[in-house]
Amino acid sequence: MRVEQLWSNARLATLRADLPGLGVVEDGVVATVGERIAYAGPRKEAPAFEAGIAHNCEGRWITPGLIDCHTHLVHAGNRAREFELRLEGASYEEIARAGGGIVSTMAATRAASEAELIASALPRLDAMLAEGLTTIEIKSGYGLSEADEIKMLRAARGLGEARTVSVATTFLGAHAVPGEFAGDAEGYVDAVCNDMIPAVAGLADAVDAFCEGIGFSPDQVRRVFEAARAQGLPVKLHAEQLSNLHGAALAAEFGALSADHLEHLDEAGVAAMARAGTVAVLLPGAFYFTREERKPPVEALRRAGVPIAVATDCNPGTSPLSSPLLAMNMAATLFRLTVEECIAGMTREAARALGRLDSVGTLEAGKRCDLAIWDVGEPAELVYRMGFNPLHARIWGGQE
Repeated sequence: MRVEQLWSNARLATLRADLPGLGVVEDGVVATVGERIAYAGPRKEAPAFEAGIAHNCEGRWITPGLIDCHTHLVHAGNRAREFELRLEGASYEEIARAGGGIVSTMAATRAASEAELIASALPRLDAMLAEGLTTIEIKSGYGLSEADEIKMLRAARGLGEARTVSVATTFLGAHAVPGEFAGDAEGYVDAVCNDMIPAVAGLADAVDAFCEGIGFSPDQVRRVFEAARAQGLPVKLHAEQLSNLHGAALAAEFGALSADHLEHLDEAGVAAMARAGTVAVLLPGAFYFTREERKPPVEALRRAGVPIAVATDCNPGTSPLSSPLLAMNMAATLFRLTVEECIAGMTREAARALGRLDSVGTLEAGKRCDLAIWDVGEPAELVYRMGFNPLHARIWGGQE
């Protein structure tokens, strides 16, 4: 069988659903034709390959390329001063209500050009790519006007042109109420639903909202989701981060791809997500950085069979984290996820949370050849170490 590239003498963590655990293959090979995997499995079961380029992995581990399914990577400015205020005792809610938080980043983002947004995001993206990331979700939500939300989404798409990475874009117009709509949240939701969502339908792959006391009410989120549905766009939701407004159940009602954060998720919300197949995206970086104490109900999610993904939530205010590997370690140490759950959460389940499991997230024939090749003795090292990057090679679409 003629293939373009062949990686052999490798140990595979395929993440295939039909195999137990991480889907380990001890003596494995991966073969590609074009951007797709032609074969990924045991060497002894592989056909005889004639490869244009052959790679000897010398016993290294291969996993699917890492996937970060929740980021706010595109923004201008930073919120280091707010970090200082929190250290001095101010809460996230107090800072937001005093004009900080999302609205402060909005002002900086509005003042930046599309090119400036791309330039400022590239160092954050490059840090993630250096740790084996091959797919990333990037939200808007700091423009909060039609023109500025479009600018952010274009910048996100521009990052995918500037680097070898797959970018999924999410419209998060319902992130905060901008100053020009102060006291008129309903009017702003009207603008999001009637103007912005139709305008971004060609740029956004999904629609998100922040369902919270300092964000938007469930009724307002419902309107946003209905507008997204009218444009054929899937939805996801920032839910139950600071309180329980039953946003996860609302997201599940709309067949949401994911509900994210979930520290205050209750049993009814867990059951609704399980019925809908909505992925629980856990964001340990935000939990750590804001010094929260209530953890997501991981055991309840496990019992119900809700898929669990892990993401960095890279953003300027509550999770300035650009390390997928550290996010996995935090998910294990803070939320007590297993090694298997952490690695699956940054590959297979993250792909599921983006609606892309048909093309990425596991090592299987027909899927895109996005690989991370690691200098580790066992997969647990990817979760166990902190501040250490064992990546040997990153393959995107069959190319290093």
